[in-house]
Amino acid sequence: MPTSLLRRPSADRGHQLDSPEFAALLETLTAEFAATAEQHDRAASFPHQNFERLHELGLLGLTIPLAQGGLGANLAQTARVVAAVARGEPSTALVLTMQYLHHASDRKTRWPQHLQQRVLDETLRDGALINALRVEPELGTPARGGLPGTIARRTPEGWRISGRKIYSTGIPRLTWLGVWARSDDPEPLVGSWLVRRDTPGISVIDTWDHLGMRATGSHEVVFDDVLVPLDHAVEVAPAGSAPDIDNSLLLWMSVLISAIYDAVARSARDWLAGWLQERVPANLGAPLSSLPRFQEALGELDAWLFSNRVLIESAASGAIAPADGFRVKYLVTNQAIKVVEKAIELSGNPGLSRANPLERHYRDVLCSRIHTPQNDTILINSGRAAFAARAAHIAHITRNPPLAGIAGISAVSTISSPSVKEAS
Repeated sequence: MPTSLLRRPSADRGHQLDSPEFAALLETLTAEFAATAEQHDRAASFPHQNFERLHELGLLGLTIPLAQGGLGANLAQTARVVAAVARGEPSTALVLTMQYLHHASDRKTRWPQHLQQRVLDETLRDGALINALRVEPELGTPARGGLPGTIARRTPEGWRISGRKIYSTGIPRLTWLGVWARSDDPEPLVGSWLVRRDTPGISVIDTWDHLGMRATGSHEVVFDDVLVPLDHAVEVAPAGSAPDIDNSLLLWMSVLISAIYDAVARSARDWLAGWLQERVPANLGAPLSSLPRFQEALGELDAWLFSNRVLIESAASGAIAPADGFRVKYLVTNQAIKVVEKAIELSGNPGLSRANPLERHYRDVLCSRIHTPQNDTILINSGRAAFAARAAHIAHITRNPPLAGIAGISAVSTISSPSVKEAS
């Protein structure tokens, strides 16, 4: 297979992403990245060589449209790539997912044309990475409301940005930063300022030392009077404006985050299956896999993973509405955690030994809980929507009373017993 997918004829790229040859390449990448995953986890070191390999293959431009020189991958194709990378090294997959979401978004079409083109050119030519820097020490995640403490001051020469960001995923290799900030205007603008990583005034503090996903390099970043041109305020709006929600992009985010942690759970399952087949206790004289208890347990893990696969593939193919995307994330990530927890329960001390990968998979899969939106937000919004739908249904029946007789009995029954859709 050619080293660079970008050298393929444009019309052929979509087919190649679904080909057996590409699937074989993804299996090779999984093995390559897995070979150094433990090393990066122990040292919390950033996997630069993984991104060099992805750039060599043209995969950093996977979701850039064909017309702009990328591979034009759809969501299902992108999820397969993310899952393959995550099976090898999930921190690489998380950074890659942020890259893919940025390039899949239509929002960048609102940027000045020269900025959009520069980011695309540097991605395809140089392997440039991009990500949003949003979380701050005092505010926490902006998904729960509040204004950023990072300030963009309007000056004659451009914007001067000062502030501090934490959890800056991928910062050791990012080229472009989407910095969430607010302007110093009396009625401030809030949104994203595009900043190149090598702009003077940016410093990185190596603070990332977390339980899991340790190779993401999600360090703290300080902006000290960083000067950017005025047209680099690429996605800003007056404070208090209605949020600009792209439901299709939210579905992409849900599917790709789910694919990462489902892949981690599958790696844990595979380790357990191998260990059960190889472990022969002296008092048993046969592998643990010969016992019905462990056969049933592995079947349970495979049932959870089957559910995950159906959810991910259904959402990626468009069979699940974008509004239900976060439910997919909730179900898949929680089932992924259950898979790894059960694998640890079954393996005992060997599963918690750092000599084996299972404890690393456990630490990594737990990180699925902290990605926006968190579980409580997903469930609260789901419950509110269910109650709102029920109230709207009752109001409709009240405004349009059913005819007497069988039809009326049927209509009253729908009020007293919520539908499956309402209760979900």
